[in-house]
Amino acid sequence: MTNADTSSAVTVENNVVLGDNQYGKAEVHLVRVTRDSDRHEIEDLTVVSQLHGDFDAVYYEGDNAHCVPTDTQKNTVFAFAKDGVGSPEAFLIRLGRHFVDDFEWVTGGRWAARQVTWDRIPVQGEGHDHAFFRGGTGAETRTAVVKIVDETTTHVISGLEDLAVLKTTESGFVGYPVDRYTTLPETTDRILATNVTARWLYNSTDIDFNAVFDSVRTILLETFTNHYSKALQETQYLMGKAVLEAHPEIDEIKFSMPNLHHFVVDLSPYGLENPNEVFYAAHSPYGLIEGTLRREGLGDTSAIWQGVPAFV
Repeated sequence: MTNADTSSAVTVENNVVLGDNQYGKAEVHLVRVTRDSDRHEIEDLTVVSQLHGDFDAVYYEGDNAHCVPTDTQKNTVFAFAKDGVGSPEAFLIRLGRHFVDDFEWVTGGRWAARQVTWDRIPVQGEGHDHAFFRGGTGAETRTAVVKIVDETTTHVISGLEDLAVLKTTESGFVGYPVDRYTTLPETTDRILATNVTARWLYNSTDIDFNAVFDSVRTILLETFTNHYSKALQETQYLMGKAVLEAHPEIDEIKFSMPNLHHFVVDLSPYGLENPNEVFYAAHSPYGLIEGTLRREGLGDTSAIWQGVPAFV
């Protein structure tokens, strides 16, 4: 028995090369208090800074000449906050431009922020000047991502997480396929509840980001409310459609919305009727509805969304 002929074997390339990479500082929790009067203001952001550029020597040789320390990036976040934050988007653009403009080997990067809101504690019916609480009208988290690709290309993605909404009627679910495993009864009157996570892509950076965020949030809430929902998918589509119709500066919006089921409790064993008054709120498992609404004819944006916490 002879050895197999290996003359036509495929040559395996053993060189290992560096692929896509980025580095920086995560979870930089910044609290900025504006105290230019007796009535203080709070801005609370958690920031991520990650750089792209000529870092080959750092990886291949351990040569740190081009390695801006992550600690420096953290310190820069705090230093920039001294001049104020404003919108998280504008703050991230300013932060990113600093690294790209001041370090010639940094060609771009990704900067992200999550912002939470503090409400004033009411005292005798008036919001206190310098005492706050979480969990009021701003219980959701605002998000922002800025990606600088090169000197002329900057992408901004805004969003929100955990916007909890619920309506007690004007929702149903009928007409779905039924097989041997289907036990869910049809209903024309149910609770519809979800926690909205949404992110939207701008086509410009010349925007009043705070004003647009407030408008989008209002549109999402009003659209969720002001229609009879035949399915959470339909509601999600109408919410995204309303945002794109109202804001030409937004090209695309992505949603992740769990269907937080509320089931009517059978009270008949206790001799009681239950006309949609007492519900069992099931925390898991839950339906998960995710979708993207975009302008017709919009090109491929997958590269923009790469590295952005997203869905679909």
